[in-house]
Amino acid sequence: QVQLVESGGGLVHPGGSLRLSCATSGSIFRFADMGWHRQAPGKQRGLVAEITRGGSIRYADSVKGRFTISRDNAKNTVYLQMNNLKPEDTAVYYCNANISSWKDYWGQGTQVTVSS
Repeated sequence: QVQLVESGGGLVHPGGSLRLSCATSGSIFRFADMGWHRQAPGKQRGLVAEITRGGSIRYADSVKGRFTISRDNAKNTVYLQMNNLKPEDTAVYYCNANISSWKDYWGQGTQVTVSS
């Protein structure tokens, strides 16, 4: 069974920072495009940031300039550095590893709450 283990969520004040981590096995990581998605209450899950196995990166417009995605191929881990957090960033954040349409894996989600 494929496991994606997320960590780093929590409660932070507006303007604060958090770093999310997602680790998986090497047999998955080396072939996968890795992404972070989020889902706020009453809203659909959507892409936050993605980094391909070749290193190409894209971000949702709402987080450009504030969030940074990176991957450590030696540690089989993807990170999401989130700076200048806003209340509208509050959501459950999910890690995704995508190899193909039938090899698409998700983490259990980690809560990020931005509140004063």
